[in-house]
Amino acid sequence: MKKLSYVMMLAAAGMVFQACHSNTKDSTAAADSVNKVKDTTTTAATGIAVVADDAKFAVDAANGGMTEVELSKLATTKATNADVKKFADMMIMDHTAAGEQLKAIAKTKNITLPDSVNADSKKAIADLSKKSGPDFDKAYVDKMVSDHKSTVDMFESASKNLKDPDLKAFVDKTLPTIKGHLNNIQKIKAGMK
Repeated sequence: MKKLSYVMMLAAAGMVFQACHSNTKDSTAAADSVNKVKDTTTTAATGIAVVADDAKFAVDAANGGMTEVELSKLATTKATNADVKKFADMMIMDHTAAGEQLKAIAKTKNITLPDSVNADSKKAIADLSKKSGPDFDKAYVDKMVSDHKSTVDMFESASKNLKDPDLKAFVDKTLPTIKGHLNNIQKIKAGMK
């Protein structure tokens, strides 16, 4: 039985290695794959300390936060509207801080987070980078409104459904800030019409 377990762990490690080095998977898919393998591990030293859905939330939240930072870095250089630039600065500061908090929790729970944004986010960043002037401002603001509506929904659901108390505390602490971002960007959008 021990031999079978050892062989299974080697096979799982091989799949993780392949997943991490596969060009067809992006960083969130790779992180999800690593977390799934950890989740099936029976030893406390290498296993993941949360249920699979909690790990999936952490991966998605990390990707979302990194995406907001990258989009906002573009806005600090390309936006023409002063309110948009000010909002982008706030986004970089707030999402970087939240990302560091999430990384600290993930480390204690043995959750692998993505090291870069996923393919969809890369495409959104590339698309936005092609715009300039008022077209950039409008596209950035529209993306921020859309993303923050989705993030508020994701965090509200997580607040109700997460099992891990540390992740839930992170969500409950972060959710008011995200709602504040949504309120601010909606005001900026209304003022641009």
